[in-house]
Amino acid sequence: MSQLIDLGAAKEFMKETLERVNREDLIAIAADLEVKSNLFQRHLHANQISQLTNEGLEEILRNIFATRRRIKDVFASNSPEKIKTLIKNLLYGDGKIEDRFQIFVRSLDGLHDSLKTDVAGEILHFTNPDLYWLWSRWMWDPQKKTGAIALVTEEGFDLQGDTHGEVYMKVGKGVAFVHSIGEAADFQFISRTLFGTDVYLSCVYVVYAYTVLRMRMTKEFNKVMPGLPEFSRRLLGVLKMKEEAVI
Repeated sequence: MSQLIDLGAAKEFMKETLERVNREDLIAIAADLEVKSNLFQRHLHANQISQLTNEGLEEILRNIFATRRRIKDVFASNSPEKIKTLIKNLLYGDGKIEDRFQIFVRSLDGLHDSLKTDVAGEILHFTNPDLYWLWSRWMWDPQKKTGAIALVTEEGFDLQGDTHGEVYMKVGKGVAFVHSIGEAADFQFISRTLFGTDVYLSCVYVVYAYTVLRMRMTKEFNKVMPGLPEFSRRLLGVLKMKEEAVI
């Protein structure tokens, strides 16, 4: 697996990250991902989805980065019962996960496909983090052909696919490869779970974004960019996790 990783780049991204943030801050973000996962598991357990209230469904959508400010759009195009059915089939339906992923993206209305894949990826990962992985546009954007995974894998690593479900499976391989070099790239201290890899990949993207923006934007614009911990929390949907997860 490690042969598919650009270990030099992976280490450099971690080095630049630690020049901007303390290790304790990254550990804290991973801990908030655990809190987020607990929230998803509580609401989206196989025996609970049918009883999920509209308020509970809104809480889930509010904690997904792609739908945080688009909840009204989602409900305007889909009934709560339809959304719950789609989520249940995505998580617990018959068939291969790539097929269930594709059905979810095709069936959910009111959002661009790139946002729907983000929603599906978060629901899967945070409901069952031991089985499923995260896929968000900042990790891999098939249209722009860029993202955090591409920045730390070898150029020949294929992340393209004919369907969203196929891409999800390839992203999963990329995440697994990155996870496997956690100790070598010095990010395993964040967490030995995939949440630690999530945080690391968000840092890769943030460091890359800072570099691009520094070259393209004015000094005044760069001054108002959020710090790395805040930027990472935004990408992972846990910027206000502590306030919103209190029951």
